[in-house]
Amino acid sequence: MGIVYQMRGSLRGVGMNSEIDLSTAVKYHYGEFPPRLDGLASVIRPLTAAVAALARYDQTLRNMHNGEILLAPLRNQEAVISSRMEGTVSTLDEILRYEAEIESSDDASPLQFRSEVIEVALYSRAMRLAQKAMSEGQPLSPFLLRSTHRVLLSFGRGASKRPGEFKTEQNYLVDRDRKRVLFIPIKPEFLQDGMEALFKYIDDDMNDIVTRTAIAHVEFESLHPFDDGNGRIGRMLIPLMLWSGGILSQPYFYVSAYLEDRKGEYIERMRAVSEKNDWIGWLAFMLDAFEQQANRNLEKAESVRRLYEDMKTRFRTVLQSQWSTVATDFVFTRPVFKSSTLSARSGIPPATAYRFLKLLQDADLLKVIEPAAGRRAALLSFEPLLELVRE
Repeated sequence: MGIVYQMRGSLRGVGMNSEIDLSTAVKYHYGEFPPRLDGLASVIRPLTAAVAALARYDQTLRNMHNGEILLAPLRNQEAVISSRMEGTVSTLDEILRYEAEIESSDDASPLQFRSEVIEVALYSRAMRLAQKAMSEGQPLSPFLLRSTHRVLLSFGRGASKRPGEFKTEQNYLVDRDRKRVLFIPIKPEFLQDGMEALFKYIDDDMNDIVTRTAIAHVEFESLHPFDDGNGRIGRMLIPLMLWSGGILSQPYFYVSAYLEDRKGEYIERMRAVSEKNDWIGWLAFMLDAFEQQANRNLEKAESVRRLYEDMKTRFRTVLQSQWSTVATDFVFTRPVFKSSTLSARSGIPPATAYRFLKLLQDADLLKVIEPAAGRRAALLSFEPLLELVRE
């Protein structure tokens, strides 16, 4: 299936020679939300498996020395994959390099990076800010989603798509390769009622939180409340709901890799909800997504944990210092960094940090991406971790 584009307003004149085909478009399921979920008994087994997998994954995070050790690279990888599903292409290395440049004391400008890289980096920033707001007591709400959307679309192509504001024109999901409309979301005049119904459902504990998360995700995508960025915000909603519902101790669960692998089925399952009222088929698909992704993330978490324990010992041997664990934690949370930030961000004395960098390079634990030049600090990478989290 070709790339799906979000569009709003008229479908004529979108860079094609003919009007896009509306004959097979599926329209929003007016009057069918919240769903009755007839046949829910058929998904009890996959629901149980999904909950168990999520619990195992979360327990691993709880047992880690520092959850941020796993979060930092995986959050950026999620940003890369989720954005790629919407046609914005970058790499994990580009995102980490961008963050390293911006964090450093050097005079870095965002303009030296491709706009796609900045757009993807904004996904990570938006997710962090949503997490911070909720940890400070702000509820998961339309206001929080608008605030998150405002950050997500604050630069690049999305900056002209009314960041932080709900749609006022009809939008569409279009398969541009085949020149046909796949889905017609809710009309703007019904959006406020739709959003109120969605968040009433999110807050209703009649169904378990895993089921509610799966259903809320497809309903959000069906509402398609923004002019752009709906897919990314909708996928952020998943870990935020699982976290606020108590299944996860932190919102460190990302499912875009599973959905990208099955993008065609993902889209057709969403269409089937509105076309055939097939909420159970959608629920079964997402429960499998949660289980499979949790197991995949668990394997990754275990690999990172083993690497961390190994590197903690190696750093202690190489550095021979009371600061060795601090240095280990630093490179795990920033696998790409400017040499000037080691002391500035970790608290390691400058002279000690300078000595550490040389020792770690000599031991082939750090790789120089760009050497120091003039007043510009060197750019370094911690390849053992990057090799684990790259695709």
